[in-house]
Amino acid sequence: MSRWTECLLGLALLASVNSAAQDKTPATWPDPVPTRGPVADKDRKPAPRRTIAGMWSALRLGNQSAGVHLKPNNGRPENELPYTPYGRQVYGTHKPLEGVNSVSPLETNDPRVKCEPLGFPRYNHYDLGIQVFQDEHKIAMLYNYDTRWRMIWTDGRSLPTLVDGGVEIDGQYREPRWFGYSVGRWIDDYTLEVVTVGTMPEHRVWLDNTGRPISDRARITERFRRLDVDTLEWSETIDDPKIYTRPWETMRLPMTLQDPRIDLMTRYCSPVEIENYNKAVGDAAR
Repeated sequence: MSRWTECLLGLALLASVNSAAQDKTPATWPDPVPTRGPVADKDRKPAPRRTIAGMWSALRLGNQSAGVHLKPNNGRPENELPYTPYGRQVYGTHKPLEGVNSVSPLETNDPRVKCEPLGFPRYNHYDLGIQVFQDEHKIAMLYNYDTRWRMIWTDGRSLPTLVDGGVEIDGQYREPRWFGYSVGRWIDDYTLEVVTVGTMPEHRVWLDNTGRPISDRARITERFRRLDVDTLEWSETIDDPKIYTRPWETMRLPMTLQDPRIDLMTRYCSPVEIENYNKAVGDAAR
């Protein structure tokens, strides 16, 4: 290679580097629409097969402060739940901040105000926005409130068997868990059914903000039905013979796919903040 050729190659390389440096723009934090609304019918696209991955939001739902979506706790006869005698007794001991039997902040015994985990399925009924990741073995659901995550197994494993104080897996005892043990299966290419057992007992968790109870004997069935690219219908049914005389449906929510670049504000339960709130508001509320 001649010296002249080497010089030309060097100049070309330098020009390429300088061009790349000039074209490179500083990285920025995107500012997408924070709450993307339902998609118009003309813009709908077919749902992808066997996936619910993405960031999903139930618009305008809030934190379901009035109770679960389909049965708000407002005192109306049609929303009365089918309690067992024991279930009604447990419900009578709860002093919620919301609902028809609400009390003041200083009187409540909601585990939430002690910064206890909400438990399952109460996370489904509180400040609902979720990020879903999945692979061939499992689905991970990330809840915005208190930065909690939950695992759903989709690799064909069997559902654990409920036993006193926990579950049995392959002949071995396992402890109850805040999110229980969840196993999912695809009913068809667009519908995932998830069953959860092994949740925490009724003295540790509530079903919703209005003090409805749920026990460690509960079997929670969810269905995630992908209607199109941008829409997911999420339903939930409670079967808890310790608390309720029959299964009943708590929610049937249309969820809208959100921009994956949204930077969500994380909400934590802080004992210090709760103490400050009670000092500032509690006496006045009483």
